[in-house]
Amino acid sequence: MAPSWKSKILKIAFLYIRDHKSAVREGAIYFVLGAVGGCALGATVTPVHQTMTEIISGSLLKPVMDGVRTVGPLGLGTLLGATAISTTMASAAAGVTVAALVTLLLITQKKNKLTSGFVWITTGVAAALATTSCGAALGFIIEKHIMSSGVVALLWALGIFTLLKAFIHTVVQLAFRERQCCSIFATQTEQQYSERLDILEAEQREKVTVEIEQVMIAFETEKSVNGENALDFRVAWEAQRQNRQEMEKQRRKAREMTLEKRSIQERLTNVVIKYLELLTLSSVPMTVTAAVTAGFGIFGFGDYRFVFVVLLALVLCMAFMLMRLMHLKFWMFTACVGMFATFAIAVLTVHAGQEVLEMSVRMRKAGQLLSKENIAASMDHKSSLEAIASGFFVSKMFQIALGAMVGGLLDQKVLDKVIVGASVTTIALLSIVETSSIALGIGGVTGALLGALGAAGVSMGAAAALALQCSSWVGTISITAGMLSGALAIGNWEITNIGLQMLVAYMFAIINPY
Repeated sequence: MAPSWKSKILKIAFLYIRDHKSAVREGAIYFVLGAVGGCALGATVTPVHQTMTEIISGSLLKPVMDGVRTVGPLGLGTLLGATAISTTMASAAAGVTVAALVTLLLITQKKNKLTSGFVWITTGVAAALATTSCGAALGFIIEKHIMSSGVVALLWALGIFTLLKAFIHTVVQLAFRERQCCSIFATQTEQQYSERLDILEAEQREKVTVEIEQVMIAFETEKSVNGENALDFRVAWEAQRQNRQEMEKQRRKAREMTLEKRSIQERLTNVVIKYLELLTLSSVPMTVTAAVTAGFGIFGFGDYRFVFVVLLALVLCMAFMLMRLMHLKFWMFTACVGMFATFAIAVLTVHAGQEVLEMSVRMRKAGQLLSKENIAASMDHKSSLEAIASGFFVSKMFQIALGAMVGGLLDQKVLDKVIVGASVTTIALLSIVETSSIALGIGGVTGALLGALGAAGVSMGAAAALALQCSSWVGTISITAGMLSGALAIGNWEITNIGLQMLVAYMFAIINPY
């Protein structure tokens, strides 16, 4: 009995050690993946901070301060907020749409397999380049527009941009309708061809069956059949059966491939439609809010309390109109979030000026006299800084959120590859932006950084999705710890900033906009 008990104890100990080692190994792998995603996020902290410093200390601050005197702090906050968030949404939608279109183009080619790494690498590169180039172009145009015409000209720019996006949406919808009609005819032709193949295969199978039956009857009637001829007949019949099975297997595989390709095409078409709606419609409430609030300031009704009441009522009414609909769409949700973010930027802008006014009152009570001109200039300066900083911060969070939403929806089988690929893409984009910073200018660099932030958001979203889909707490805790460690180590230990970004990435990674 003793040896049996010893063997059982040894077996239990071996299983425990093996399970423990597998858990440690799983935790180490997940920690590394989380650290890779966190490093991608942390790598964006320093370039973004440098760009922000250049904006608030450069020549762009003067036209912004002039805009405060024209449209008031609330108008300035809504204008800059709507512009920043609209640019962010446009660059993200452009990246996802281009990626979906490129994938649609590649999978329609018969030479490309659905699981080919070339297809997905090309898709990721196309998305990153589209987001970066769109953000850089919009940032460059906004900078030149503000420097030449002032902040008030952003109203015209937002209106023209809204009409341009509506035109693009209409053109793409017409193109998709034409493609859908062509695909219907192509599907009908493909079905007819498949039916003809089925008929030919059935006729061939029937012909072979008749021939085999005739040969078997002939062999039964002939008494002189020897064993060697019978063996040859069995071999030939077995070869024929294997050929039929192989043909049926290939046909079934081809049908499954066709169905899978059609399913992927339908999903990608749905992605394009959803993000075109996001591109076209989500910025309309913000544009309306900015136009109404800035209009009061332009026509001399920029009193803080009155305009604030109008702004609050407008935001609540539009949010109620969007949220009360029975089918809440992706662009409606994003529009509501963007509108409330614009409202928050405006409130922070006003609050910054009020802080200067309260400080001047305390200084006057302490015996330090300040002229009204100095107080007004300080209020305009503080409000301008807060409007730029708040708009920059919100647009950064939006880009990470939209990227995390994309990364969180990907298939679990490719999440590890997405984490690594998006991190590498983030580093590459940061290097490209730094190299071309002189040509792009401060506005172009700011917009181009959205591409890097979007790629980092995709990596963080994929890591968050992987953490939420882990079968054990070890994997979830390991990924989260890796993300936090990598982001803090590379991001100069900015705990508050990185903590908010990780929280946003986790929240939006679990949202399914479809």
